[in-house]
Amino acid sequence: MEKALNESQVADFVRTAREAGSPFEIVAGGTRREVGKPMANLPLLDVSGLSGVIKYEPAELIITAAPATPLAEIAAVLGEKNQRLGFDPVDWSRLLGSNGVATLGGTASADASGSGRLRHGGARDSLLAFRAINGLGETYRGGAKVVKNVTGFDLPKLVCGAYGTLSVLTELTFRVYPRPQFFAVLCLSDVTPEVGFAALRKIAHSALEPAGLVYLPSSMAGSMMPDIGQGAALIRLEGAAKPLEEKLAMAHGLLGNAASRIDSDPFAAIGSGEKFADLPGHVWRMMIAPSDAPRVVKELNVQHWLGDWAGGVIWAAAPAHDAARVRAVAAAAKGQAMLLRAGTDARAALGLYAPQPKALADVSRAVKAAFDPLSLFNPGRLA
Repeated sequence: MEKALNESQVADFVRTAREAGSPFEIVAGGTRREVGKPMANLPLLDVSGLSGVIKYEPAELIITAAPATPLAEIAAVLGEKNQRLGFDPVDWSRLLGSNGVATLGGTASADASGSGRLRHGGARDSLLAFRAINGLGETYRGGAKVVKNVTGFDLPKLVCGAYGTLSVLTELTFRVYPRPQFFAVLCLSDVTPEVGFAALRKIAHSALEPAGLVYLPSSMAGSMMPDIGQGAALIRLEGAAKPLEEKLAMAHGLLGNAASRIDSDPFAAIGSGEKFADLPGHVWRMMIAPSDAPRVVKELNVQHWLGDWAGGVIWAAAPAHDAARVRAVAAAAKGQAMLLRAGTDARAALGLYAPQPKALADVSRAVKAAFDPLSLFNPGRLA
């Protein structure tokens, strides 16, 4: 393992690897190494030394930091000015059983967004600019450190979700948002998935700007939730005191008085996958159209599941032998099933996602070749 302490050392490492034709794995906090196809016996480039806030401009609502900066440090710095990352970055460490430190760069590379995605978009929508090293050992920039940046190729969106397969990130600039003064969680309990998801879509399409919309079946309620009967639609609203009360009144107008306010806030545990950490089997995240959620969960026919983002993401735990069926259900809904947690052999055989159609696979290969022509960075992780 070689540890780089700055951008120049990263570039030197990449150029040396290129000359030797030696691919390698990029590691910082290490919390997401068990996601995607395993990369055994590859040299490691440790970028954990690229850490720390570089520039924070609260008045401009932007923060620039090195990629290995811990999420906890970012949250603390922003919290001093009552600000936050709008996409509610999630840490999958508990689910994956990892002991590392969740970092800003790892979060961006995985596009690991929580409930805040509903209101402010995902990590890819908040990443304004970055610096990185490409497969030629060259430093380049993507995006711009302004909120309104609409010219040229939107490279920040491309690196989010690439899992380090396109470049080695060395600097990230994110848009930040004011932290709300108050929040409230409404619970519409004892409703079927059909009724619950319909209620969530109604809230999503309203002017309420919800900060979280989840359907939780009774099998996933846990001890911290009230008795929810067969299942519950959960709605998180945020704002200053008076606007929040107005939002609650509007929500009751849309849903009726059956929705009640509860004290617990399960949204962080839902986004991080903690509710599946102690369950057996593979853990999947299925990205689908929210309107298809009731049909998809019925076809999945598994005991442990829940619907986040108003049904746009279905979390499910399924036996290993059900992998092909889970992927078929997602494909039938024109979505995709991400194998978030599984053993090494299963990850090697199944990959993070199902194989892409030829046209899309050709585009992916062309993009990869443009940034990393020798396939040095995390090779095969997304294969």
